[in-house]
Amino acid sequence: MAYAYKVRARGNFDPGDLKPFRISRSKLDLFLECPKCFYLDQRLGIGRPSTYPLTLNIAVDELLKKEFDILREEQNPHEIMVKYGVNAVPFKHPDMNKWRNAMSQGVEYVDKETNLSVRGGVDDVWINSDGELLVVDYKATSKKDEITLDGDLGAQYKRQMEVYQWLLRKNGFKVSNTGYFVYVNGRKDVASFDGKLEFNMILLPCVGDTFWIDELLPKIKQCLLGEVVPKNNETCQYCNYRFEAASADLKSKKKK
Repeated sequence: MAYAYKVRARGNFDPGDLKPFRISRSKLDLFLECPKCFYLDQRLGIGRPSTYPLTLNIAVDELLKKEFDILREEQNPHEIMVKYGVNAVPFKHPDMNKWRNAMSQGVEYVDKETNLSVRGGVDDVWINSDGELLVVDYKATSKKDEITLDGDLGAQYKRQMEVYQWLLRKNGFKVSNTGYFVYVNGRKDVASFDGKLEFNMILLPCVGDTFWIDELLPKIKQCLLGEVVPKNNETCQYCNYRFEAASADLKSKKKK
């Protein structure tokens, strides 16, 4: 069966709509990556082709949440907190499940200047001995090299952490600048599979700085209000593909 792409009819930005426009944490990243792709997606409803979900990562994510939720009820630290000297316990709050569900709610804040409702779904929140909230994100991988936050992917993860810190602060919470990535690394050095995966767990601290978010939101609003599709980022693989594909198609038609 051929796949027919449909332009999204709902959820697009309407300049005449006075209600706050919801924008997810991932869309902030999309704007930074390529304003043209962002505009096509959020204003015109033409999103990038979707990728298949990383179902193994999702399974690890759910299991980690269950593990930390047991300790949340007991108000006891996880062994990884003890191992890395983090004096904290999982934060117990009635909205935790809501904060985790980015699709329906997440942590949300309406910026009064731009009328943009920014939201994002946290994996976990801990609270330290000073009463500060620690944003925690779960990551799963399988690699031999040392796991760090270097490179483009690490920068993206850091921005993700910073948005969650910003959102919780905007909701009136005292939030530490330091958050943590709980990284589980699938082992490849075991003798056999035996129907199960084994992981090593590490904790990576991340010091966030949220200044860029308040500076970014007016730029996003200006982009959304525009009537002309903005210029693409020259390094955007999606835009470059569209251009090359359209050029090849045009040359082919001219030959006929």
